[in-house]
Amino acid sequence: MSGYPGNSLSAWCGSGPPEDHDLLREARLVVHQEADVLRQVADGLDRHFCAAVRLLLGCSGAVVVTGVGKAGLIGRKLSATFSSTGTRSHFLHPTEARHGDLGCVGSQDVVVALSNSGETEELLGLILPLREQGVPLIAVTRDMQNALARAAQVVLSIGRHREAGPLALAPTCSTTAMLALGDALALVTSHARGFTAENFSKFHPAGSLGRQLCPVREVMRKGADIRVAAQSQTVREVMIQLSRPGRRSGAVMLVNSDGRLTGVFTDSDLARLFETRRDEQLDEAIELVMTRNPITTAPGVLLPEAIHLMSERKLSELPVIDERRIPLGLLDITDVLQRFDDADADQSVSEQRQRRAA
Repeated sequence: MSGYPGNSLSAWCGSGPPEDHDLLREARLVVHQEADVLRQVADGLDRHFCAAVRLLLGCSGAVVVTGVGKAGLIGRKLSATFSSTGTRSHFLHPTEARHGDLGCVGSQDVVVALSNSGETEELLGLILPLREQGVPLIAVTRDMQNALARAAQVVLSIGRHREAGPLALAPTCSTTAMLALGDALALVTSHARGFTAENFSKFHPAGSLGRQLCPVREVMRKGADIRVAAQSQTVREVMIQLSRPGRRSGAVMLVNSDGRLTGVFTDSDLARLFETRRDEQLDEAIELVMTRNPITTAPGVLLPEAIHLMSERKLSELPVIDERRIPLGLLDITDVLQRFDDADADQSVSEQRQRRAA
């Protein structure tokens, strides 16, 4: 899928606007070509990748990413990915580095330099100063036979690839390969560090991700918004005493004399008593008809994990308890859905602002 047919877009000059099917064919060729490159990069990973990961794991400073032009733009994204996944990082522009910014690099750091050709003058000008400071260098480049590769401690080769499009001039396949290889480097390093979803949430406290990766304690109902009753009370007593205006949670959490959670009783349980004509049990202890030892969660559990549990066990409500099984709150599925709706709304507003700014 890497070649272009003779009747490509370049052949349309002076022959009128292209048809939709021609545009789509051309677009698919570009995407297929870049997809083929990604498969080649994945298949070409070897011991050099492992060496790069181990070098990053041993770094006590920061991962400094550098590059020029389109490779520099990929480098900025890679540095951001490192930072958000537990590896301290910043981007250094090679030109600015040679005019004083090189002072932000120390011997405890590791430099990751991106250049398809490996002969970028601005990058090559950093080699001697970095070597004098004893800063390890990882080169992400097309092969081992260039100046940048020869100066690096570790070389990650993306291979030689024809750029996409009829002209094959703009950096496309090469930058796609750099991006994917860089993501793999950052994420594998993060996983090897033992980075967790909870760690990730700490670096993303705001916006859509912040809403979705928050701990259960931030979403659960608590205080006057939850219903807690003694298991010794009758069903009727519980329903009357805990009745309140407005929307209520669909579950009552039941506790023993020590205040520890022993069961739950839901509106569905109440409906079943009527449906099966067991009205007499309304005046019996609720512990006789409650669901014993219900599934629970802890307040520090991240929301995605709690949602998975609710989905897996088909639960609409999930009690939140402490280490002594004392009820702290209740996670209600409607609140979860509302939070995700709010996150989507935030994202939509952010995208609209970005479009207006552009």
